[in-house]
Formats: sequence, structure tokens, C-alpha cells
Amino acid sequence: MAHVTIDNVTKSYGEGDKKVDILKGVSCTLADGEFVVLVGPSGCGKSTLLRMVAGLEEITSGTVSIGGRVVNDVKPAERDIAMVFQSYALYPHLTVEENIAFGLRLRKTPKGEEQRLVSEAAGILGLDELMHRYPKELSGGQRQRVAMGRAIVRKPQVFLFDEPLSNLDAALRGRMRLEIKKLHRRLGVTMIYVTHDQVEAMTLADRIVVLKDGIVQQVGSPRDLYDRPANRFVAGFIGTPEMNVFPGTLVRDGGAHVFVVPGGGRVSLGPDVISTAPAEGAEALLGLRPADLVVAEGPAAFTGVLEVTEPLGWETLLHLTLSGQPLVVQTETERARRLQPGAEVPVTIDPARAHVFDARTGVRL
Repeated sequence: MAHVTIDNVTKSYGEGDKKVDILKGVSCTLADGEFVVLVGPSGCGKSTLLRMVAGLEEITSGTVSIGGRVVNDVKPAERDIAMVFQSYALYPHLTVEENIAFGLRLRKTPKGEEQRLVSEAAGILGLDELMHRYPKELSGGQRQRVAMGRAIVRKPQVFLFDEPLSNLDAALRGRMRLEIKKLHRRLGVTMIYVTHDQVEAMTLADRIVVLKDGIVQQVGSPRDLYDRPANRFVAGFIGTPEMNVFPGTLVRDGGAHVFVVPGGGRVSLGPDVISTAPAEGAEALLGLRPADLVVAEGPAAFTGVLEVTEPLGWETLLHLTLSGQPLVVQTETERARRLQPGAEVPVTIDPARAHVFDARTGVRL
């Protein structure tokens, strides 16, 4: 195992007026055996950063260290890493066993050691019955397991995953997420995983690095990012369904902050929701997660008009309109059955579960 340190790394293409900055001073440290996910929208620089750790992209400035050794000028093959790609990258003319053993044979690993390592990897990934098949005879999930097996036999210090599940259907992605999580627990190896799918990030990661436009927006555990997003972007990117956000103003009512939604009511905020001291009447954004909203039986913070319902099994999403703006409420399907489109739906929230952001910068207040 090894810790990985990314220190003020930048990546640029071109020069002068044609210069394009992909990464803008990215820094983070991964502990030994940690599973860290790089997540963000397409074009944010996450795959570029992973390829720089792997040595497949040159670093414009800054340093990448693996196990305390700066590897900027170290060849990929000498970095003691293994990478699993989105495309599987299997050799079609080789069997599963031969694909897994390919790297070992290039290194002229003794035959007995090769067989032991291949057998061990196949057992970990449940490939024992598939060893004599060819890639064309495998499902997408099986091919991905073979790709992981080829990485496992190398016993690297660091595993790198570049959107390995994006080619799989939804059900298979769920199963493969479980396989990767079990693999990490069994091997205890440092892993860096790139995805644009926040569900993958939330379910797999010990910590998540959220990137946007080549800049780190927040680093933290999945729970940290969900409960205390650092800014408006992280709040909207992490969590499904997406957080509801309303413009409004902050006022004081006695000793408490109250958020006033134009034409839509008042929301009293918990004492720990705001850590700064905004001016009276300051413009702000109120963030409310659909799961934190409750269809009220009594007094409500505000009332929306039901447009449509979206049943998802045990739960249903209520799509409301509040002062011309959409509002999504996540509730039990049994309760949603009693509501009809056009109905006025009173909604309340736990004051401690609200989020408030600066209207201009988007930074959490």
C-alpha cells in the first residue's frame, strides 16, 4: 500500500491566446488503503488528473508522489500502479486466463508464481469457471472483472479506475459497485476512482474530491458533502434527487435567522445552519433536500401546488410549484396516493436540515 500526494498540480494545453487550463492547482492527499473518488461533470479534469497519477499525461506544474516518492518523471511501468479502463482493454484472441496473466508473462514471472497469482485473482473475482473463455463470450460485467483481475495479479501499491462501469446497464452497475467495494475491503489497497456518477461516488468512497472547471470544490466523506456542502455547486451535484434551491433574503426574528422566500413563506433556520453573520436583508439562496421536506399535517412553512407525481416504489417524488418555481418533495408512496394534481400541498422542514448559500458567490454561509 502507499499514500498518494497531489500537490498544486496544474495541466495546460497550448500557449498564449490558445492556452487552455484544464487543472488549476489541484491538491489532495490519499492515506494508505483509502478509497478516494474523483467526481464532477464532463470536462472538469478528473480523468486528466487520474492519467497524470498514472504517468499517461505530463504534469505542467506541481508534483505527484506515491509512497513518498515524487513520480513526475517516472515511467508508468515503474510507478507500481495498475489501471482499469472504461473500455476493459482485453485482448480478444486471448482467453480469460491468458488476459489475466499477460502482464506477468511480460515480466517473465516464474510459471509456478504466475499460476498462483492468476488462480488467486480468479478466486477473488469469481472467474474460476470462465478461465478458458474468450472476451467475446463474456458479459460486460464479466469482462470488467477480468480487467480487474489483470490489475490484481500485479499487486500494485495503487489501483486507478477510469469510469469502469459507464458501459454497463443500471442493474449491472449496481452489482459491480458492490464487487469493487468488496475488492477494496479484501485487498486494503489505495484506490483512486473517477466517475461522473454521484451515486457511484457516494456508495464507494471513503472520501470524495469534487471538481469543477479544474478546481477542487470540496474534499470530504460522502456524509460531509451531503450534510454540509461547501457551495451551491456541490449542493446541487451531490444527492439524488437534486437539492431544491430558492432565492430570497435573510432577516432576524429575535435571536434566530429566518429565510424569506418571495411570495412563498418563511423558513426559520436552526442555530447551526449559518456560521457567518450576514447583513439584515442579505440576498441568499435556500437549499432544501427533497428527502428533508415533509408533507405537513398542521402548520406549514409554505404551500405548493402539485403538478405531477413520480412513483418510485416505496417512495414517490411530488413535483410542486411554489411561487412559479419547482419544488420536489420525497415522501412515502402511501401518503402520495391521497394527493391529486392541482392540490395545494403544505410542506414543512426540520430547521436544522436547511442549507443557505451566498447569492453572489454560491459559498455556504
